[in-house]
Amino acid sequence: MQGGSTGIGYGLKYQARCIADVKADTDHTSFITGTLSLKEENEVHLIRLSSGGTELICEGLFSHPNEIWDLASCPFDQRIFSTVFSSGESYGAAIWQIPELYGQLNSPQLERIGSLDAHNSKIKCTLWWPSGRHDKLISIDEQNLFLWSLDSSRKTAQVQSQESAGMLHYLSGGAWDPHDVNAVASTCESSIQFWDLRTMKKTNSIEHAHVRNVDYDSRKKYILVTAEDESGIHLWDLRMPKVPILELPGHAHWTWAVRCNPEYEGLILSAGTDSAVNLWLASPPSSDDLTSESSVESPTRRVDPMLNSYSDYEDSVYGLAWSSREPWIFASLSYDGRVVVESIKPHLPKK
Repeated sequence: MQGGSTGIGYGLKYQARCIADVKADTDHTSFITGTLSLKEENEVHLIRLSSGGTELICEGLFSHPNEIWDLASCPFDQRIFSTVFSSGESYGAAIWQIPELYGQLNSPQLERIGSLDAHNSKIKCTLWWPSGRHDKLISIDEQNLFLWSLDSSRKTAQVQSQESAGMLHYLSGGAWDPHDVNAVASTCESSIQFWDLRTMKKTNSIEHAHVRNVDYDSRKKYILVTAEDESGIHLWDLRMPKVPILELPGHAHWTWAVRCNPEYEGLILSAGTDSAVNLWLASPPSSDDLTSESSVESPTRRVDPMLNSYSDYEDSVYGLAWSSREPWIFASLSYDGRVVVESIKPHLPKK
C-alpha cells in the first residue's frame, strides 16, 4: 500500500543520518537529531510535536563540534544524550547535557559531561541501559565492545570492561536486550554476535546474516528483527537461531534500519535507501508452530503484511524512531536533512 504525503515536516540546515526519541520527556512527544556537515558547524536540534499534533517546533538548537554519525537519548534524563562524531579520519564519542534554562539563553552551549575516549578503532554507536535510571552505557567500535559507567556530577566516564570481537570481525552496530540487561547483540559483516556483559564473552551467533541494523522486540522475549542488505527484513527466535522465523520483503534497495514498536505487538518500521519508510504488521509463528516437526526443518515464512509505505522523501532514509510517549507516532530522517513525523493511527489493529 502506497501512502500519501500526510506527514509533518521539519528541515535541518545540513545533511543528517540519525534521530532519536527523547524517552525521558514524559510531557511532550519530542525527538533529537544532529547534522553531518563536513565544512559547516554542525547542529543538534531538539524537536517537539505541538500539542495539537499539527506542527514540529524547534525546542532547542545547539552547536556541535563535529559530524554526527550516531545519536542516542538518555532514557532517564531528557537533557542528556550521546553522540558518535568524526573530524576528518578520527572518530570520537561523548555524553552531552543540554543547559537547564536553555530556552532563556541567547546561544545555549552543550556541556560535555563524559568522553568515551578509550577507542582506537572507528566508533559505530552508543547504547544506553534499556530502562530505568542507570549509569551504564555501551560503545561499539569496529573491533571492540566497551561497557562504561557514567558519573555525570563529576563529568567522567570510566570503562568497566571491554572485549574484542576478534581480528576477523568488523562490528557495525548493536542493540541492548530490553528483557535481559546482561545481553547485547552486535552486528558484524556477516553475522550477529551475542554477548553476556557479566563475562564480556560471546554466548552465541547467527552466521551468514548480512545485517545493517538490528532491534529487539520489547513486547516479546527472544524475538530479534534485522535489516538485511539484500533480503529485506528477518525475524529471529533466539531459542532456535539457525534460520529466521519470518521474512519480510523490505525495500527496493538496501534496508537500512528497523524499529519494533514499543507498545503494539508485531508493528515494525523499516527505512531504506529507496527513499521510503515501510510499516509492517508481522506476526511470528506461535510457540506451538515453532515446535512442530515441519517447522523445525524450515520455520521461515515469507509474508507481505505491509500496512503502508511512506514516500515523503527525496533521499535515502537512515534515521528512524518511534515515540515512546505516543507509540502511534514515529519520526524519520532522510539524508538531505528532512525530518518527517507520521501517525500510524489509521493502521492500528482494531480492538
